[in-house]
Amino acid sequence: MPEPAKTRAVFSTEDFSLLKKAVAHYMTLPEVQDSPDSIKFSSLYHRLGRLGR
Repeated sequence: MPEPAKTRAVFSTEDFSLLKKAVAHYMTLPEVQDSPDSIKFSSLYHRLGRLGR
């Protein structure tokens, strides 16, 4: 019976810092700051910070 293939990470650690920068920039847009989703983007920003460590 063949061994299962090893899973590979979808994102590299560098990707998390880039995504965090992109989310930080996106959150500065006035239409995002005034939207109900701004809290969700803030939470995402902080989660990305924890993952990129």
